[in-house]
Amino acid sequence: MFRSSRIASTTRRLTTTVAGLALGAALSVAAVAAPVQAFAETTVAPAAAAAADGPALWVIRDADSTPYLFGTVHVLKPSTEWRSARVDAAFASAADIWFEISNPDDQAAIIPLIQQYGVSPQTPLSSLLTPEEFAELDRAAKVIGASGQQIDVFRPWFAGLTLSMAPLVQAGYDPQSGVELVLKAQAEAAGKSIHGLETIDKQIRILAELPQDIQLEFLRSTLGEFDNAATQLDTMVAAWASGDVDGLNTVAVAPMKTEAPHVYDALLVQRNTDWANQIQTILNGSGVGFIAVGAAHLTGEDSVQAILARRGVTAERQ
Repeated sequence: MFRSSRIASTTRRLTTTVAGLALGAALSVAAVAAPVQAFAETTVAPAAAAAADGPALWVIRDADSTPYLFGTVHVLKPSTEWRSARVDAAFASAADIWFEISNPDDQAAIIPLIQQYGVSPQTPLSSLLTPEEFAELDRAAKVIGASGQQIDVFRPWFAGLTLSMAPLVQAGYDPQSGVELVLKAQAEAAGKSIHGLETIDKQIRILAELPQDIQLEFLRSTLGEFDNAATQLDTMVAAWASGDVDGLNTVAVAPMKTEAPHVYDALLVQRNTDWANQIQTILNGSGVGFIAVGAAHLTGEDSVQAILARRGVTAERQ
């Protein structure tokens, strides 16, 4: 069991890591749009080129297959520069593109899952929060065009995720500018094959199955940090965009391992292990592939590359 202060610290970090670095773009888009039950048609703009070398890229090679590994951020400011000649060349050379999920923009698939795992009318949030907390929830909801009354039926994890996106949107972050949606549009235009390492259902259940006390503290921390929430993601994005993998580990991953090992295991280790298994299967085939997953999965001692290295498979930084 976590102590209260440790839960608060961990869930603040979890909020930003989930929204920006660790779970797919589908959840980020859903968190903003679901409260009003409508998803606007949006044109995905091209990403700007990075000023320097840009985010980190790795490659694994064997006799007849070459998968690239690229860490992503699921919500970005449209002005964020992240394209680079290295990434563009690797992406262009790949016939198969892998994301965390293959359909991050498929809202028709997400809504039934949100209704199943994210809504609990029999236990409204107003019965779990103090009147003061619920007033803060209402204030935060209005930033994304919703209200406390609309969010009252949400389970705490989904309310926390939804409202964690509100200050990011307020600060200029946009799920539609996230790396996955940009690359997916490019892959579709080029006729590349698109694959998913997991399903939307699995991603949602990772959060929905967190213990109730963690979910509630996640929500309370989101409300408490609302006015300053974009600062941590700014720091993470700056490290990612400059290719500072160690810096990203320091601010986003290592503290979670120390403070919340069960969350760290569910969010990162188990998924990284599964993805390493799938990458080894990809290596059994042939051709060039490009694998784009949240950047938190590609840093630290339990990263995808570290797990592969322990099995004798080397991912080389480009």
